[in-house]
Amino acid sequence: MSVEHKRPEGINRDALQSFYLPPPDDLPANARKLLEEYSKISPEEVLPHVVEVREKAWKVFPYPCIGQFKFLGLALNLQPSYTDILSRLKSGQKFLDVGCCVGQEVRQLVLDGAAPENLYASDLHPEFLDIGYDLFKDRETLTSTMFAADTFNTTDSNFVALNSEIDIIWAGSFLHLFSYAATIDVLKQLIKLSNPKFGSLIVGKQMGHIDAGEFVIKGSAPTGNSPCTTTSTQAGSVEGDETTSLFRHNAESFKKMWDDVGGQTGTRWAVWVEQKEYQGQAKGVPKGSLSLSFCVERLS
Repeated sequence: MSVEHKRPEGINRDALQSFYLPPPDDLPANARKLLEEYSKISPEEVLPHVVEVREKAWKVFPYPCIGQFKFLGLALNLQPSYTDILSRLKSGQKFLDVGCCVGQEVRQLVLDGAAPENLYASDLHPEFLDIGYDLFKDRETLTSTMFAADTFNTTDSNFVALNSEIDIIWAGSFLHLFSYAATIDVLKQLIKLSNPKFGSLIVGKQMGHIDAGEFVIKGSAPTGNSPCTTTSTQAGSVEGDETTSLFRHNAESFKKMWDDVGGQTGTRWAVWVEQKEYQGQAKGVPKGSLSLSFCVERLS
């Protein structure tokens, strides 16, 4: 059963219309496999179903990744640590996806054998969670906990209930949504959620830049803790009042950030981070952009 999705106010949709692409000829193989095997959608119905759901999602927030059909992108199972993560989740450890959008990573974990009752996912926009149920046709069957919450709200009852409980946190295309100072605040919240035992993980991917620093979003653009971002330019090069600061890391600055947050929280972390030249096709991505993958392990 689908639900009515509310359209938010105050978004400059005309400025984002260029990200609204026509339907592709087909979907990525891993996305198609997930919908066919997990959602039991027949092969000929997969693409029309996704197109229909995309229309609903675009009306909620016109994120570029929605318009470009990237909301089905799966990244967790491409991480070097995925085999270990899946093994740990099969043994009963707990997982949280922050800024989960439609919750595609949780569904992939369930398909791969993780215990669904130990999987949690949050997004700022409850509409995206509802759309995820429509997309994967599991509103009545998925036993994972999906909840709407602002990651900056440390008193949210959903997060409070998970404090010190989460063994593995996935932050996919998430930390690059914020300024450096705000990212530190987010990491403090994730550390609070993290199981304090040795070996807890915070894993993710994000956009970066070879010259680490603050960048800005121009104009009225959707922001918040959801893993779909607009393009940005380097701080100081944009005129106008409506701008949002984002910090783009390289590997060195990312490691330093963890030194900073570790010192502020009295925790220690082993940081693995890999940077690669950005290979995407998104419009307006600054020259020198990087793709970062990381796995941060709690030492104490």
